[in-house]
Amino acid sequence: MATPGRKTPTPAPAAAPTPAALKRALPADPSSEVPSKRRNSGPLQSRLQSSGPFVEGAIVRIVMENFLTYDICEVSPGPHLNMIIGANGTGKSSIVCAICLGLAGKPAFMGRADKVGFFVKRGCSKGMVEIELFRTSGNLVITREIDVAKNQSFWFINKKSTTQKVVEEQVAALNIQVGNLCQFLPQDKVGEFAKLSKIELLEATEKSIGPPEMHRYHCELKNFREKEKQLETSCKEKTDYLEKMVQRNERYKQDVQRFYERKRHLDLIEMLEAKRPWVEYENVRQEYEEVKRARDRVKDEVKKLKEGQIPITRRIKEIERQRYDLEAQIKEKATDITETSQRCKQKQDVIERKDKHIEELQQALTVKQNEEHDRQKRISNTRKMIEDLQNELRTAENCENLQPQIDAITNDLRRVQDEKALCEGEIIDKRRERETLEKEKKSVGEHIVRFDNLMNQKEDKLRQRYRDTYEAVLWLRSNRDKFKQRVCEPIMLMINMKDNKNAKYIENHISSNDLRAFVFESQEDMEIFLREVRDNKKLRVNAVIAPKISYAEKPPSRSLNELRQYGFFSYLRELFDAPEPIMSYLCFQYHIHEVPVGTEKTRERIERVIQETQLKQVYTADEKYVVKTSVYSNKVISSNTSLKVAQFLTVTVDLEQRRQLEEQLKEINRKLEAVDSGLIALRDTNRHLEHTDNELRQKKKELLERKTKKRQLEQKICSKVGSLKLMEQDTCNLEEEERKANNKIREINVQKAKLVTELTNLVKICTSLHIQKVDLILQNTTVISEKNKLESDYMAASSQLRIIEQHFIELDDNRQQLLQKCKELMKRARQVCNLGAQQTIPQEYQTQVPTIPNGHNSSPPMAFQDLPNTLDEIDALLTEERSRASCFTGLNPTVVQEYTKREEEILQLTEELKGKKVELDRYRENISQVKERWLNPLKELVEKINEKFSNFFSSMQCAGEVDLHTENEEDYDKYGIRIRVKFRSSTQLHELTPHHQSGGERSVSTMLYLMALQELNRCPFRVVDEINQGMDPINERRVFEMVVNTACKENTSQYFFITPKLLQNLPYSEKMTVLFIYNGPHMLESNRWNLKAFQRRRRRITFTQPSQ
Repeated sequence: MATPGRKTPTPAPAAAPTPAALKRALPADPSSEVPSKRRNSGPLQSRLQSSGPFVEGAIVRIVMENFLTYDICEVSPGPHLNMIIGANGTGKSSIVCAICLGLAGKPAFMGRADKVGFFVKRGCSKGMVEIELFRTSGNLVITREIDVAKNQSFWFINKKSTTQKVVEEQVAALNIQVGNLCQFLPQDKVGEFAKLSKIELLEATEKSIGPPEMHRYHCELKNFREKEKQLETSCKEKTDYLEKMVQRNERYKQDVQRFYERKRHLDLIEMLEAKRPWVEYENVRQEYEEVKRARDRVKDEVKKLKEGQIPITRRIKEIERQRYDLEAQIKEKATDITETSQRCKQKQDVIERKDKHIEELQQALTVKQNEEHDRQKRISNTRKMIEDLQNELRTAENCENLQPQIDAITNDLRRVQDEKALCEGEIIDKRRERETLEKEKKSVGEHIVRFDNLMNQKEDKLRQRYRDTYEAVLWLRSNRDKFKQRVCEPIMLMINMKDNKNAKYIENHISSNDLRAFVFESQEDMEIFLREVRDNKKLRVNAVIAPKISYAEKPPSRSLNELRQYGFFSYLRELFDAPEPIMSYLCFQYHIHEVPVGTEKTRERIERVIQETQLKQVYTADEKYVVKTSVYSNKVISSNTSLKVAQFLTVTVDLEQRRQLEEQLKEINRKLEAVDSGLIALRDTNRHLEHTDNELRQKKKELLERKTKKRQLEQKICSKVGSLKLMEQDTCNLEEEERKANNKIREINVQKAKLVTELTNLVKICTSLHIQKVDLILQNTTVISEKNKLESDYMAASSQLRIIEQHFIELDDNRQQLLQKCKELMKRARQVCNLGAQQTIPQEYQTQVPTIPNGHNSSPPMAFQDLPNTLDEIDALLTEERSRASCFTGLNPTVVQEYTKREEEILQLTEELKGKKVELDRYRENISQVKERWLNPLKELVEKINEKFSNFFSSMQCAGEVDLHTENEEDYDKYGIRIRVKFRSSTQLHELTPHHQSGGERSVSTMLYLMALQELNRCPFRVVDEINQGMDPINERRVFEMVVNTACKENTSQYFFITPKLLQNLPYSEKMTVLFIYNGPHMLESNRWNLKAFQRRRRRITFTQPSQ
């Protein structure tokens, strides 16, 4: 009995077979009470002897650790029919997966996952599958350890590390084919058996029950037939090509004759073209000699001109030396003039300083005179001011009676200042309050802008995906006055998720058509909207009507607290906010108040959730489960789908919060208006108090000035008297100052007269130096004029020399070009005559030996002496011969080569064609021999299958046959096995297809075909998983009887039949092994299970029942 680890056994269901029919392989050690989790491979022989007659390659033991639903489990199947029974989800198919993966099968073949790591139990990093296969030479233990992180497998054979390739070879040697549907039919592949084509079914049958060489012969036949077709095609193509080539050569024979006649003219043209370079060379050589002689004449003329320029050059150099001496003298005189002028300037500067000193003395005297005049004037003014102040002092009033008035004004001023301070404090408070309100207004505005930006994101997604719906939203916003009741924009815009990570549940639950639908409360409003938008604007939009009775607040049928034990944390309705019509529609249409949302914990307990809660739809962390009850069998059917990633509802806009922010903004604006009004009133009051304060201050100032005026007058009189005394003491002697100034001016004038005399002498010296410098400049000008005349004559002679030299260079370049051209023409002429560069022409081929520019002697060969000797005559003859050659039109220069080549190809093709025909005959002989060895045993094998298949169907009062089908006997790749069945007497036999028969009929046909293969099968075991699910009770009972009778015969291979349920009162055989799979929270751990103790308790119960 196979049980998952950390589970305890539960009593068998009532529909299970009787204990007499249950068998299980006992442990090898009779004294063992508690078997270990994993048995050693030591006592294999004793265990095999007690297990029965296993065929070569049969499965003796299966061990699983951390594999799918199992922590640790060991299964010991019997040698014949093994019934594996258990409820859905307990782990039956996990055993099938373990057999497939443990025998090097591909994960994708199971139809569950494409990576082997997915078969390891969730939460575990490693898993293990161990398969023990019977082998007469010693059992084969294959172990596969799976690493989840690396998605990698490690292989062991008899506890020794190995590779997957070695395991595959060992498994193939035992004729185990886990990829063959005729041998290994997992649950997810049952439907694919009926989809097998006739060709695929034949191949699977050959591999499953045919002799090892049968499939190999079939493959050889297909290869031979393919090569035969290729050879037939090749022979036909070569024969056709050979005939075409022979016909083409016959057509081209006349063209070849015309080609040779044309070639005679072309040979003459070739000789003329060969002589023409020699004639061209001779013409260019003569031209070269003429140019060389002209160049030599110009060279002599250049030499004469250069000799005539030598005296002029010598005289120009002498004049240049004379000019250099004069310029040196001029430069010296200029230096002397500069020094003398500098001394004159210094004398002038000293004279100017003397004049400035005299002026300063005169100005100082004038200043002292002005100061004395001003002092006398200030003394007069001060005396008058003292007299006026004394008069004013005598007339000043008594100030003692002004103090009471000053005290009264001071009190009033203090009261006004207090009021003003209080008013200014209130203004400051109002300003602070206004600043606070402005900050709140800015913050609320920014929040509203962020909400608007989020809403714009949702609208952008709507516009990008559903353009028509977006256009309809814009139209609705500008035409809301046309509707009587509330109209809601598309649901995807109005829904606001409380948590963005839950958006995937809503988008997977509500269809995309409803997510972009407008919600109306009135049928009339919806008709108006659709008429305007659909009919007039041609926009494709969806619209729905909310139910008249609101479902928005309808309570769920089950309290959420009851569901929390399964991992549910909320209903769909509580995950988002929406307007009341939308919420009512979604509750009515999608029952969002009845659909709970769970976590990964829910996924782990999904079987309990389905059985205990009776919920129709539930959500786990990443999957959606839909539970339905069959109307025919009242069975609970569940399906799960992975959740798609949310696209539209990930952006959340809390409209209620936005409305509250707008209300808050309005309240802030109202408060701002009140604060502004209070500020205006306070500022008016403050201005009035300011004005009163200024008036009081002015009155107090006037009274204080009147009170202090007498004391101030006395102080001023005293101050003015003191100033007058100081001014009278500060006297100045103007006559003495004037005498001192005149003496100083007289001394300066004497010094100035001496400086003027020295300046006059320096000016005379400077004038003499200028006269000498002008004389030298005139001499230098005469010398320069003579030099310019000589240079002009020299330039004229040089210009003529350059012209002649340029002419010389041109002639020399022309000579070089002609020389190069001569060499090229000589080289070309030698190439035409096939003569080397240094090879001399034989005497018998020469007519003359002229000297050529490069020093070699050369002449046209004598073969040319009968041809014309001028270019015009050669060109005329060339034109004539070319005209004659052009008369032979339509000829290809390579026609002879092609003709000859084609003759050779005809001979070669003839030989190849003979070889291909011999090879074709050999392949046909091989096909005949292999076909006889393959087809006759295959027909016998198919006939045996047909006999057993027909007998099985006859026992069920139905008809069925299997035949070997092909449209063309030579197309070996089109051979196939055709299954035809008839389940009703009123119909004809029909081929088994995925479409013509029902699911139950296909299952019956598949099962009976596999049973027909059972006795003929040479494979060690066969696995069939839940093939009886679509059968009716009658067919299921008949098929079960056939399976038991067939699989429990002697010398048959091992058989695994997996099913979740069985009918009651079925027949069982002593050779059967029934393996129950139990699963539940109260299961015993595998290391605590004691089969012998269970059997002893069973005996005690049996013995005590009669006495009761």
